[in-house]
Amino acid sequence: MYSARNGRIPHAQLFIAPEGTGALPMAIAYAQYIICQNKADDNEGGKESCNLKFKDFQHPDLHFVFPVASNEEVKSAPVSDDFLSTWFEFIKNNPYASLNDWYEAIEIQKKQGNISVHEAGNILKKLSLKSFEGGYKIMIIWMAEKMNTEAANKLLKLLEEPTEKTVFILIAEDEKAILQTILSRCQLLHFNGLSENDMIQGLIEMENCDEVDAHSIAKQAQGNYNKALKLRYNVTEEYPFDEWFVSWVRSAFKANKNARVVSDLVKWSDEISAIGREKQKQFLNHCMELFRQALLLNYNAPELVYIHPKVEGFKLENFAPFVNENNILDIFKELEDAIYHIERNGNAKVILTDLSIKLTRLIHKKS
Repeated sequence: MYSARNGRIPHAQLFIAPEGTGALPMAIAYAQYIICQNKADDNEGGKESCNLKFKDFQHPDLHFVFPVASNEEVKSAPVSDDFLSTWFEFIKNNPYASLNDWYEAIEIQKKQGNISVHEAGNILKKLSLKSFEGGYKIMIIWMAEKMNTEAANKLLKLLEEPTEKTVFILIAEDEKAILQTILSRCQLLHFNGLSENDMIQGLIEMENCDEVDAHSIAKQAQGNYNKALKLRYNVTEEYPFDEWFVSWVRSAFKANKNARVVSDLVKWSDEISAIGREKQKQFLNHCMELFRQALLLNYNAPELVYIHPKVEGFKLENFAPFVNENNILDIFKELEDAIYHIERNGNAKVILTDLSIKLTRLIHKKS
């Protein structure tokens, strides 16, 4: 906002932000500030009309691009414009929502969406036209790391030398997944997770949450307001992540002394590989968090533990001694590698089986 007030608006900015930190609502507010030349609650000087258009995210000089894939209604060459009505409803309901939430909204849970070269062509066409109201045109690209190489290459020149009064705001969670050529053309802004106090205040004032519950939810959400909202409204996961984790580590522990148990790990890999890739990555990230929580228990920091899997016969306290300084980094590396290869369309069954066999060795490393 400071740069806009001083008339120095970078033509291409990249917001790097973890899930649920509010980069999208911030980008929309920034776009409104530039286009309407005011804040959302400033309706003086004929600005009310401009603000009303932003209320439904449908100002003609504000454009959105986001990852998509074909579904039952859009059979081929999908682009963001094919899903705009769903997108407006999606961000109106929860602008903090995740990529996986978006995939569920457009019913492509078992696919990986992307920003394709067809999309890049649409962007070039839209931004080659004059703005409707004679001011700035703003293109918000949500989850820019999903832009494929062909699309990125087509946009490079426009990012470097945009048409007059054109601003790009790219939003991404994973900076490493963005092409260096794109990074080099953008001004980077890094967002941190929301503070517990900010989330507590938001839950109480915006979601009518009890103060005690708000403190508990904010602690569990770890800076992710999207997660906080799901905890507030008891939105449960579609898949039993905790049960899968417990089944996995139990089989891995037994397999070290009983080779026949390896077949259980193969069956486990079959089950997980049957769900969509985004859900597989979400589950593996959940596993990382459970290992991290176990490590905290092992090193006597129970006050920092906020996850307690509700699986019969399993207590994180009993599992904690098997997670220590001699295996935690290796376990994290193997999980991160698995996520990396799944992201790049590797064979999920092979990746998960390999990960499981490695865990049988790592879980027995003593402190």
